[in-house]
Amino acid sequence: MLRGRSEKGHWFGTVIDAPDPQALGMFYHAVLGWEIHKNEPTEFTLAVPGNSETYLAFQAQTSAPWARPVWPAVEGEQQMMMHLDIEVGDLDAAVAHAVELGATLAEFQPQKDVRVLLDPAGHPFCLYADG
Repeated sequence: MLRGRSEKGHWFGTVIDAPDPQALGMFYHAVLGWEIHKNEPTEFTLAVPGNSETYLAFQAQTSAPWARPVWPAVEGEQQMMMHLDIEVGDLDAAVAHAVELGATLAEFQPQKDVRVLLDPAGHPFCLYADG
């Protein structure tokens, strides 16, 4: 463990840049079912139910104008910097529901039991079948 961290009481999470933090946060709230912890104009945070120290946050990008990621990567274009993997029991049903919620099925699919989708802001995320 990193020196300076205590075993309990420190938050750990992932922050995703978005052109509209609330819209993207509500999309992932619907996908994951996690609790809304913070809903402010420049930050939206979801916390894992029963574990308020683990979170997924969405913030307005302020360092440069928003550039939608491209999947698959294209030289000279904004590449994805990370992606979320979400395990599901029924891949077809989960993909259909994610699309209903606003995701787009990516054209390029590199694996048989994984589906790459793009969230409403263009970030790739993967749904994969358990087992």
